[in-house]
Amino acid sequence: MKQKKLLLGDEAIALGALHAGLSGVYAYPGTPSTEITEFIQGNQLARERGVHSRWSTNEKTAMEAALGMSFMGKRALVCMKHVGLNVCADPFVNSGMTGVNGGVVVLVADDPSMHSSQDEQDSRFYGKFAMIPTFEPSNQQEAYDMMAVAFDYSEQQKLPVLMRVTTRMAHSRAVVECTDAPRQQNELNYNAVAANWVLLPANARKRNDAVTAQQKQLEEDASNSVYNIYCEGQDKSLGIIASGIGYNYVNECFPVGCPYPILKISQYPLPKKLVCRLMDECEKILIVEEGQPFIEDIVRGVSESQNIKGKLDGTLPRTGELNPDIVKKALGMEEGQCFDPCADVAPRPPALCQGCGHRDVYAALNEVLKEYDNPRVFGDIGCYTLGFLPPFRAIHSCVDMGASITMAKGAADAGQWPAVAIIGDSTFTHSGMTGLLDAINENANITVIISDNLTTGMTGGQDSAGTNKFEAICRGLGLSDDHLKVVVPLPKNMPEITQAIRDEINYHGTSVIIPRRECMQTLQRHLKQKKAK
Repeated sequence: MKQKKLLLGDEAIALGALHAGLSGVYAYPGTPSTEITEFIQGNQLARERGVHSRWSTNEKTAMEAALGMSFMGKRALVCMKHVGLNVCADPFVNSGMTGVNGGVVVLVADDPSMHSSQDEQDSRFYGKFAMIPTFEPSNQQEAYDMMAVAFDYSEQQKLPVLMRVTTRMAHSRAVVECTDAPRQQNELNYNAVAANWVLLPANARKRNDAVTAQQKQLEEDASNSVYNIYCEGQDKSLGIIASGIGYNYVNECFPVGCPYPILKISQYPLPKKLVCRLMDECEKILIVEEGQPFIEDIVRGVSESQNIKGKLDGTLPRTGELNPDIVKKALGMEEGQCFDPCADVAPRPPALCQGCGHRDVYAALNEVLKEYDNPRVFGDIGCYTLGFLPPFRAIHSCVDMGASITMAKGAADAGQWPAVAIIGDSTFTHSGMTGLLDAINENANITVIISDNLTTGMTGGQDSAGTNKFEAICRGLGLSDDHLKVVVPLPKNMPEITQAIRDEINYHGTSVIIPRRECMQTLQRHLKQKKAK
C-alpha cells in the first residue's frame, strides 16, 4: 500500500530522488534549496544504501562531482539556489555537450521577491541556453513524481535535466503519495564514451551538432508530455498559459472549475504546437508564470498578436512573487480580502544574533577605521552581511560569493587605502581562496578578515568545508606567518583585536586576520545535544 506523507516541496523532491534510485546528492547550502540535501542526509533509506550526501565546497564542485558519478553510470542530483547556477555555469552548460551516462538532475530553486538573494534570476533561461530539457512541477506531488521521470528521461536522451522550482513550491507543504517500491540504484558501468566527454574542439563540434539535432525531439516530447496538459474550456474569449506554481494559482481562482481553456506547462522546450492551438482557439491569451516573462517572450516572438497579456504589458507585475489575488486581478475578478499589518506592530528588520562573534568583529573594525580617512570595507555573502545595517553600518559592498577579497584588491589597485575585505569561513572556501591567491601573488595592499564561526551560519548551520584548515590554507597560498593572525572575538579581547586590525592595515601588503568563535545558534544546538546524551 502506498504511503501518504506531508512534505515540503524540497522534501518531496528529495524523497522522489531517493525512490528513483539516487546514488549521490551534491550541493552547497542555499535558500530555498537547502532542505533537499538535509532531508537526504537524515533519511534512513539513504543511509542504508550509502547515498552520498556530504556538502560540496561550492556549486561548481558539486556539478562536476555529479558528472563524475554519472560517468560511472549512477544517478546523481545536484541542488542549488538560482545564483548558485551562475557559479556552476561552466560545467552545467558543458554537461549538455558531454551528455550523461547515469541520469543527472540539476535542481535549482529560484527566489522571486528575493527573500534571501541578490536578484530574481529565472533559471529556465539556462535550460534553453544549454539546450537541455527543463521540468517545472506545479505542486508537491508532481515534484515527487517528476524526479523518477526526469532521471529516466535524462538517461533516455543522454542529457542532464534541469528541474526548476520557486520559493513557494520549495517551502510549502502538501500531502504526497509515495511509492512503496523504491527503485534500486544503477549498477556501476563503463559505457561512457570518452570522445563525448573529452571536449576537444573536434569532439565538441560533433556533440554540438548532435545536441542541436535533438532539440526537435525534445520539443515533440514536451508537446506529448503528461505534465503539459491542454484543459478544454467553454469560454474562448480568453486562453490561459500557466506554468509551474502559476497553474496552482489559476486553479485557486476557480474552485469549481476554470471556464477558459488552460495550457499547463511543466516541461520545456516550450511546446509551440500546443501554444499555437490555444492561440488559434482563443481571442486573448493570459500568460501566468512565476519569475521572468520566459514563456511570454517566446510566445510574443512567434506571434504578432496584440492580445497577449502577461508581465510585459503590466497585466501581471514584472517583479516579485505571484499569488492567487494577483492572478485574480489579472483575470478581472474580485480580489480576496487583504489583511493589513497591525499599525501597532513595530517592524523587525533582521539583525545579527545577540552574542554573535561577528558583532565583536564589526565593533572592533569600526573603532579602528575611525582613525583613517575614507576607509572602505568590502563585504560578502553570509549572515555577517547584516553588518551593513544599524548599528554597525560597517560594509560598503556585497555583490556575490567571494567578491569581497577581489573587490578589495581592485580598489587597492586603484589606490584606495585602507581597503578591507570581510568574508565568512564557508564563503572563503566557496570562492574566496582564488581571490586571496591573486592578492598574495601581487602583495596587494589589503587586509582580509575571515570571520570564522565554524559553520555555514546563514543557511542553518551546515558543515563548513574549511573548518580548522584556514591557517594552513592561507600559508599554502603563500601568506607570510608574520601577517596571519588569529583572535577570539569577545568584548574582553577588544584591545587585542583592535591592535591586530590596526597593525595589519598599517602593513602595506596582504594580511589576514581570523576572528574565530562558534556561531551562537550552532553552539546552543551542540550544548542541547550534549545534554541529551
